Amino acid sequence: MNVNLTPDLEALVQRKVQSGLYNNQSEVVREALRLLLERDLAREAQLAGLRNALTEGLSQADRGELLPGAKVVAQVRASLRGGKKRGSSGK
Repeated sequence: MNVNLTPDLEALVQRKVQSGLYNNQSEVVREALRLLLERDLAREAQLAGLRNALTEGLSQADRGELLPGAKVVAQVRASLRGGKKRGSSGK
């Protein structure tokens, strides 16, 4: 297989090899593809979780198990505030 890279990507591959972290260009490309696969699998898992949550939510709605809109908005806002606090403390 032959792969054509942009000059910027080719330079990146060369820098990685020259850094000593990788023995050759193939190792750099294999690692990049492994990371791409890992990211894709994580996204697929996240989407599956969202689909499951949506399906469960729709089932709950069909059964009449609904929350008042104001309560949901308050919960979302509280969750967002909590996430911002956690995110800012880690930096």
